[in-house]
Amino acid sequence: MDSPAHQAGHDAAGATSARHVREALERHEASLMAYALSIAGDLESARDAVQDTFLRLCEQPEGSLDGHLLPWLFTVCRNRILDVRRKERRMTTLEDHGIEERPAHGPSPADDAAAHDDARRARQLLAGLPPNQREVVRLRFEPHLSYQEIARVTSLTVTNVGFLLHTALRTLRTRMESHPLPRAGAQP
Repeated sequence: MDSPAHQAGHDAAGATSARHVREALERHEASLMAYALSIAGDLESARDAVQDTFLRLCEQPEGSLDGHLLPWLFTVCRNRILDVRRKERRMTTLEDHGIEERPAHGPSPADDAAAHDDARRARQLLAGLPPNQREVVRLRFEPHLSYQEIARVTSLTVTNVGFLLHTALRTLRTRMESHPLPRAGAQP
């Protein structure tokens, strides 16, 4: 049987871990959820993946992820979604074979009325990029991961990450310049 002093120390360690997870949840849940939704394509799957990610964080010893928490969270979340997709594909019957791929659903401009017109247009154009380019752009600009952190999350090389980002941003810039939105109050 544990002594009262040992039990108090154990409870304090547990409270520290709970505080650590709670802080991570408060700081990163929104960006992790947006990322999960962009990959999963539906809110329920995204929520499940984010919840599972934070449950797995609870299992990690406090301090074991110091300096690497954010890429760890995104990697675990991404792997969870991809694992579920692989399992779903194996369960797909022959007549359902054509519906394996679901388009990603990002936030629509109507859902974010306060956002600037150019930001809304960029999100619309982002949906038209290939999935690997969409993913690295989201990781770079939503949770602001570094190229090295994105490489860890996606299992790409840092060079590949840079190339994909460069290509995606060039494409977005070209599309925005060729199809600008009219500004409010502008004369036709």
